[in-house]
Amino acid sequence: MLLAQNIKTCFADNFETCIHWSVESMVNVSDDLQNSRSLFMQEVVRVKTMIDKSANDGNLFLLDELFKGTNTIERIAAAKAVLSQLVNKNNIVIVSTHDIELTEFLKSQFELYHFCESFSNNEIVFDYLLKDGILTDFNALKILQASGYDEKIINE
Repeated sequence: MLLAQNIKTCFADNFETCIHWSVESMVNVSDDLQNSRSLFMQEVVRVKTMIDKSANDGNLFLLDELFKGTNTIERIAAAKAVLSQLVNKNNIVIVSTHDIELTEFLKSQFELYHFCESFSNNEIVFDYLLKDGILTDFNALKILQASGYDEKIINE
């Protein structure tokens, strides 16, 4: 979308739009210790900007692991509310999350996709292909095991 709108080049078979999209992202956010802002505060400020812009049509919002700087219960609740707000108008919202609970809450408002992997010779292999629906096969414990973690830790 950025290339199509700005330099009239697009890596797609076809691209048509009647709106000039504004692109807003929250990817790779980190603490700003110099300005006394925690990771969570940085996220809060950035997401508030997106909420304000969402009142107008034509935004593409890209978010990675929304509110990862806070506890699980409040993260999921706040992320659900924010994402429901962002998707209200004629906006496109693309968000990545590891919170399966969040996908359950939003499945009526979002199209859901996931990535899969396989293990070969105790190594993880990604095919980098998007698959439809909610992820049902998990890999964190498999990765710990492949990385040499003690079986006691894996089993617990």
